[in-house]
Amino acid sequence: MSGKLKQFSLIGIGIVFGAALTLNYPAIADREPEALPIEDLRAFSEIFGKIKSDYVEPVEDKKLITEAINGMLTGLDPHSSYLDDEAFKELQVGTQGEFGGLGIEVGMEDGFVKVVSPIEDTPAFKAGVKSGDLVIKLDDTPVKGMTLNDAVKKMRGKPGTDIILTIVRKGEGKPLTLTLTRAVIKIKSVKYKLVEPNYGYVRITQFQEHSGENLVSALKDLQTQNKGEALSGLVLDLRNDPGGLLNTAVSVSGAFLKPNDLVVYTDGRTEDAKMRLTNSRENYLRPGESDYLKNLPIWTKKVPMVVLVNGGSASASEIVAGALQDHKRAVVLGTQTFGKGSVQTILPLNNGTAIKLTTARYFTPNGRSIQAKGITPDIIVEDATISSTDGPKMEVREADLEKHLSNDQENPIKTEAKPKDDKAKDEKAKDDKSASDKPHGKPKLEPGEIVSKSDYQFNQALTLLKGLSLLQSRKE
Repeated sequence: MSGKLKQFSLIGIGIVFGAALTLNYPAIADREPEALPIEDLRAFSEIFGKIKSDYVEPVEDKKLITEAINGMLTGLDPHSSYLDDEAFKELQVGTQGEFGGLGIEVGMEDGFVKVVSPIEDTPAFKAGVKSGDLVIKLDDTPVKGMTLNDAVKKMRGKPGTDIILTIVRKGEGKPLTLTLTRAVIKIKSVKYKLVEPNYGYVRITQFQEHSGENLVSALKDLQTQNKGEALSGLVLDLRNDPGGLLNTAVSVSGAFLKPNDLVVYTDGRTEDAKMRLTNSRENYLRPGESDYLKNLPIWTKKVPMVVLVNGGSASASEIVAGALQDHKRAVVLGTQTFGKGSVQTILPLNNGTAIKLTTARYFTPNGRSIQAKGITPDIIVEDATISSTDGPKMEVREADLEKHLSNDQENPIKTEAKPKDDKAKDEKAKDDKSASDKPHGKPKLEPGEIVSKSDYQFNQALTLLKGLSLLQSRKE
């Protein structure tokens, strides 16, 4: 199982600027190649020759082949892509939590770069880049016509150098121009605070290589700050967490679940893509690693928990939220999550490059597919810091992306029941508007803050925790 696990990783969407997947990749298994379509290959060869002879200017063979590979992969779904040797190396570095760039998770929509979420404490976050923004120009170069990889490469650069992003933002009358200074991005994936005596807050910004270990350290330190006493309640904040490594999602879930509880299972065409990942050491540790989950305080397995999610919670964060929800280990509070329920495998090639290929869908312990749907919170709480309800919809989710994988658990043809009367119709329209017109996000943090005092969703979670803690103490 551990051999299979090393292949897989989950990221929110598109490409994090310089971010990475797993560091240990197996060689591609020797499989009998399928017969190639001769007629189609002849057409490809003919087109290749026409470009070489008739295109307005000379084109190198390598460029044509590379672009053909790019097109073959990006035409499949929003998450499959070709990684040249430079991109592959940067991806290998990023799982360790340090990479160069601006700090944005992005996808592609209508030929433009679309922002899924800025990463906290990065140039993009500090400059005010928001989820849902469309980047239409990089310096003086229009984005239209670029591949996602090309756009990402242009946004990378030497730390300390500037780049100008021209952004279209829904609700704004004209494009915005933001100047960002590139930096070496060092992401602290686990942040935490004892917000009140007996009540802790843990935020996971990304699922990196050492996030599981960092979570254990955070939980221990929270107990120390609480005068050595067990906590009465814990908020786990996964809002705007784009995902990361699959084994880390297993370890984070395992910190709060019983031994051998099922965390997630995957299903794909190959045997390697069919896995059942339980809370057991071989599913989250590399060979030779000591089991850091053994050192957890006992209270972590039964402390009342609330998990915060929103439209920026994707992939690995949805796995954790879904596992804790299915095992009734936590109450999930917030808004519908992003809905990325697919697994990407990094397949290295012999020339130092690699492909990132979607190979499986993942399912929660109770068999729910998250793909293009997301996790529905137990309690819906909108971000009350957004005051305007008249603006256009700003969320971007998996189902909004071109060529996204379908959810096999849903019927391909959907029918919507008609409201019985005009009043019901008006009420439905009112509900749809209030749910969709608010962008996902969090109140702006002051310097040094871990969670804002004006964070409505967090405050609701804390109030709920106190009630849950009271009920648990009465049962005991």
